[in-house]
Amino acid sequence: MIPAALRTRYRKLLEEINRHRHLYYVQDTPEIEDSAYDELEKELFALEEKYPGLIAPDSPSRRVGGLPLPQFKKVRHAVPQWSFNDAFSADEMREFDVRVKRFLKSEFGDATPTYTCELKIDGLKIVLTYEKGLLKTAATRGDGTMGEDVTHNVRTIPTVPLRLSREVDVIVEGEVWMSEQTLEAVNRARSEAGEPLFANPRNAAAGSIRQLDPKIAASRGLDTFMYDVAQTSERLPATQLEELVYMRELGFKVNPHVRLAKTIEEASLYWEEWKKKNKTQGYWLDGVVVKVNERKFQETLGYTGKAPRFAVAFKFPAEQVTTVVEDIVLQVGRTGVLTPVAHLRPVVVAGSTVSRATLHNEDEIKRLDVRVGDTVILQKAGDVIPDIVQVLPDLRSGKEKSFKWPTRVAECGGDGTIERVPGEAAWRCVARDSFAVKRRVLRHFTSKAALNIEGLGPSRVDALMEKGLVAAFDDFFTLEEGDLLTLEGFAEVSAKKLIASIKKVAKGVPLSRLITGLSIPQVGEETAILLAENFRTIDDITEASAERLIEINGIGEVVAEGIVGWFKNRENKKLVERLKKYIRIISEKSSGKGRGTLAGKTFVLTGTLSRLSRDEAKEKIRAQGGTVSSSVSKNTDYVVAGEEAGSKLAKAEELGVRVITEEEFLKMLES
Repeated sequence: MIPAALRTRYRKLLEEINRHRHLYYVQDTPEIEDSAYDELEKELFALEEKYPGLIAPDSPSRRVGGLPLPQFKKVRHAVPQWSFNDAFSADEMREFDVRVKRFLKSEFGDATPTYTCELKIDGLKIVLTYEKGLLKTAATRGDGTMGEDVTHNVRTIPTVPLRLSREVDVIVEGEVWMSEQTLEAVNRARSEAGEPLFANPRNAAAGSIRQLDPKIAASRGLDTFMYDVAQTSERLPATQLEELVYMRELGFKVNPHVRLAKTIEEASLYWEEWKKKNKTQGYWLDGVVVKVNERKFQETLGYTGKAPRFAVAFKFPAEQVTTVVEDIVLQVGRTGVLTPVAHLRPVVVAGSTVSRATLHNEDEIKRLDVRVGDTVILQKAGDVIPDIVQVLPDLRSGKEKSFKWPTRVAECGGDGTIERVPGEAAWRCVARDSFAVKRRVLRHFTSKAALNIEGLGPSRVDALMEKGLVAAFDDFFTLEEGDLLTLEGFAEVSAKKLIASIKKVAKGVPLSRLITGLSIPQVGEETAILLAENFRTIDDITEASAERLIEINGIGEVVAEGIVGWFKNRENKKLVERLKKYIRIISEKSSGKGRGTLAGKTFVLTGTLSRLSRDEAKEKIRAQGGTVSSSVSKNTDYVVAGEEAGSKLAKAEELGVRVITEEEFLKMLES
């Protein structure tokens, strides 16, 4: 039983503490000294320790990080999450204004919308859901439909109210950010602990929120600004300005630097003003969000497939750096369109290291006159692959090479023919399945059967191809963390993890796995192992004749010709040479080859084995000097037949090859 007087005291303490927290963290107008506030908290925590039944869901003690979570849960957004279209000049803003008025004209005639101008905080978008005034969930944007549940971390942020000023059901959207000053302190601590430093406040905020251990988030000094009411059980305000006031009344922290513009020209003046002073606030800004102020106009304008028609992100000029173009390669897109991508000397731009830049099309290469070896100005605008905006011809040495647009592209499949898209600057593959073919090849290269690069599953390979970041096998090994940050779903931690995984694989690739990954026609895992057992290096295989290959038990004439043909291809030779620069290939040829009880014997496995997996059986055969083939021929010594053996069993009987059961096979291994 908890005495009534203590319940009353606890409730009053809680109300007073939360009022002072709001004054301190949200309004920046503290009324009492920190020491006085500390005493109030101390008394509250003492009551909670003695009477746990008192603890309220909005108690400041609930903000302290609890136990780490095993993994993030997924959250389906009740309201779809959108991203803004971008504008980079006053002319583009005028075009936005024209589109808005044209769209409104059918319903409102010559409508004259006003615009709110708000600072675009460079942080991590967060979606907060409250039920009856209490925080229920905090989720990341994710793909707009599904996000990650990060409530355990967000509730540690002082400016996120755990209880609102009234019992309302509401969903609000905003930004989690870290100040530059806090970042310096966090990086000092990480440096002392021997940990890698965060590149910028945005990555630090994202990395902090996407931690499984809430104590880490609690220690990072995170802050928020909320800017949009997605849904409420109360009446929605009539304008965006009133919406910001509404959120303040509920207890949210809202950025104070907002202005109403009567015309789009006034909005551009606001942008000009903040372009000059965007470094003065201690938090990162990357532009101004301009929204139609009137809700009735917003509702009429609605959304496109990916963004609201009533708002635009007016971006500040992107950061520019110089670097060197090391190569220009053509990327085959999903529809077969060819996009030239510059491979760059890695450089830090907008806080992250990048090594790729899009060149868009043939006309853009000619306009820039960009050549391999050129020093160029690189610009990164938002979370997209960077652009080369200018070549510095005065820095040319004379060794630069102009890029010649080809007439055929091997990656297109078929005979490699390409064609100009009618009415456009783009070229595309004549063979329409080229992207699908290339995707299968690149997916196979990173798969468990081949190089087994952890974290590079099919969807990520596809995403890298779509962005033009990967076009050939060796491209995986030249990726930088900043390249990955342009992809949906990648934050600093996941980018570091994938790059580390790629580097780990590059330190040692068994020759058989590399051969498997190259997708040489008719060369599967078994043939790759045979090659690795008979040749010490990839160069030895390159130089081998068809006659030498046929001498290997298990390799026939057709397969041998296919291997020789693949390695004779000039582009394939170049590919192998490039791969050798980035990966260490491990020889698997043993001086003791041919020893063991199964030496010189060839096995084929068919059907399901009950006591061994197929891979375990193969390993045991090879360990005792035998070889494994995927097909039955007159050179096969044994066919091991498990349950539901198929056509290989029939082929063995036809050729008179000895068929043994699993039990007989196991006895053979034991002997």
